[in-house]
Amino acid sequence: MEESLLEDIRSGIITGNAKLVQEKVQAALAAQLPPGQILNEGMIAAMREVGRLYEQGEYFVPEMLIAARAMKQGLALLKPHLISANVKPVGKVVAGTVQGDLHDIGKNLVALMLEGAGFEIFDLGADVSPQKFVDAVRANAPDVVAMSALLTTTMPRMKDTMEALKAVGLREQVKVMIGGAPVTEAYAREIGADGYGSDASQAVSVARSLIG
Repeated sequence: MEESLLEDIRSGIITGNAKLVQEKVQAALAAQLPPGQILNEGMIAAMREVGRLYEQGEYFVPEMLIAARAMKQGLALLKPHLISANVKPVGKVVAGTVQGDLHDIGKNLVALMLEGAGFEIFDLGADVSPQKFVDAVRANAPDVVAMSALLTTTMPRMKDTMEALKAVGLREQVKVMIGGAPVTEAYAREIGADGYGSDASQAVSVARSLIG
């Protein structure tokens, strides 16, 4: 019974069936399954498989998005129970697309995939100024700051944000990871970022390794 409910949650997420995921999360809670088990053996396991399918070229961005949305709907039902059971997130991430850049599909997918991996996400949206990143780090004490840029012209804002964090003495308190179409591993090294993810699936591995 227990395993079949978890299996249904996993397959619902992998196939992007949000309705099934919601039904089975409610059923698992009604059957008194521990919220942490539903999260880890249901949702996180499913999103790990989605990441694997993406890396193998069997899934593309649309499939990942649909799976991540199904996961998010199930997670919304589970969250209050995780809080009351005192299940802690793996880590906290402040995410945003940098100032001057209005592209947010990639950043949204990264945020969803990180949430599916058990991270707590503070999503600042797009066109986020260095000051807004600084304020969010002050307010939420995250483990990681994740910045995205889709235009070569906005990439320098990543460096500006790093400098802004340094200026107020917060740089040492967080790991910084960057990504987006024009961003490279070399650029991440050049501006002193701690990690670089070429896509949403890799971003999860990078975030995990950063909080080690």
